[in-house]
Amino acid sequence: MLALGSTMLTGHKQRKMAIPCLLIACVLMFFTALSQGGVNLSFSEIIAIINNLESDSLKNAIIWQIRLPRIVLAMVVGAGLAACGAAMQAIFRNPLADPGLIGVSSGAALGAVATIVLGTSLFTNFSNTFGVYAVPIGAFLGCIAVCAFIYRLSAHSGQFTIISLLLAGIAVNAIVGSFIGGLTLISNEQQLRDLTFWSMGSLAGNHFAMMLPSLCIIVISISLLMRLAKPLNLYLLGEAQAKHLGINVTRLKKQVFICTALCTGAAVSITGIIGFVGFIVPHIVRLILGPDHRYLMPASILGGALLLSFADLFARTVMLPAELPIGLITSAIGGPFFLLMLLKTYKKRSH
Repeated sequence: MLALGSTMLTGHKQRKMAIPCLLIACVLMFFTALSQGGVNLSFSEIIAIINNLESDSLKNAIIWQIRLPRIVLAMVVGAGLAACGAAMQAIFRNPLADPGLIGVSSGAALGAVATIVLGTSLFTNFSNTFGVYAVPIGAFLGCIAVCAFIYRLSAHSGQFTIISLLLAGIAVNAIVGSFIGGLTLISNEQQLRDLTFWSMGSLAGNHFAMMLPSLCIIVISISLLMRLAKPLNLYLLGEAQAKHLGINVTRLKKQVFICTALCTGAAVSITGIIGFVGFIVPHIVRLILGPDHRYLMPASILGGALLLSFADLFARTVMLPAELPIGLITSAIGGPFFLLMLLKTYKKRSH
């Protein structure tokens, strides 16, 4: 079963109120993240800068060119990864599922590593043409190519089963891992450093012009996944029952697969690999609100935005002026919290 046990909030009003509470928490986190960093700013200064009433050019640059793009990216990417995780867990009817199962992250990693390592030899024209955009574009193309290959492998006569998709994803993940290992072996010291930092995830160095294509893809994908909340609820009853209730199961699985591939691919291409968000956030939300996707999906989206923006704030302030890779932070935060929730659930079951 997808749900691990009884939920903490059982009432309709309680679950409905959880979403505005998460929204308020996101707004508070947004302004807190804007105010904290190497240079601390007060809330009144932030409001003045946003309204173009602040004349200090340094403070304006800190907000508009550094912190605001970074926080927006953190919230949108966190929301996208969490939405994909919730949808994947519903389609697989397994709380341990995440977008990595269908090869999204490994495909993006292959594209990024190939661009970094072969960008000065085999892909010289590609790197010269796209410049600083070469690695994100390479990661996104790698993700889409690998996902299309997995879909082709698992589909027969226009239909595919979850088991065939899972097996194809596992096999292709292993093959892609060997290619990445080979590229790592032939990389020089600088390329090895670049691909290592990329694989640990980072939100630094992005600006709105660079982020805009990825943000648009993520937001569109989130919107489409939100519209699938009711069909996903019926799908949890079982494929046969969902078909009897008028759900086109094959089309639903395709929609989730495509939205997840596009959303995760766009997120990974701009930030690198950030694990745990798509896995841990929907799981925690499900334990609190239950498996009803009318609440689970929006709460996961807000929870993902909250978790990743908090992780980013911690990563860039805990060791000033140095910065920790955000992928390490999400794992360090998500792992213990996940274990705590599991222990509470099992303890409640035993009583």
